[in-house]
Amino acid sequence: MSNTLNWFELFVTDLPRAKRFYEQLLGITLRGVDFQGEPNALFMQGDDAQGALALRKGRAPSKDGALVYLNCNGILDAALARVAKAGGTVVMPKTDIGPPGFIAVVLDTEGNAVGLHAERQ
Repeated sequence: MSNTLNWFELFVTDLPRAKRFYEQLLGITLRGVDFQGEPNALFMQGDDAQGALALRKGRAPSKDGALVYLNCNGILDAALARVAKAGGTVVMPKTDIGPPGFIAVVLDTEGNAVGLHAERQ
């Protein structure tokens, strides 16, 4: 196994709003898809989906569950500068964690706590 993590889902209550937030935050485009009758927006790397925003019956956003860190190599400062304009809140500013680089934590428009990580350059 080359990587322990192979998929993540961030649960949302308003998919278009959440999609706009992450597209603005990361400067990317998420791909909207229907998965078994439920709308999703996929985080893509080339042709590979890495995870999704998911509007799923019976699941709710949370700031208290697992903390997923998104790759912000080379864009962490810019992403943090866009959080408020995109509708989110920075709950932990850019923090030096030594050799692994820097992290920050934001609350998205849905109420999910999400980590941002950038390697030291």
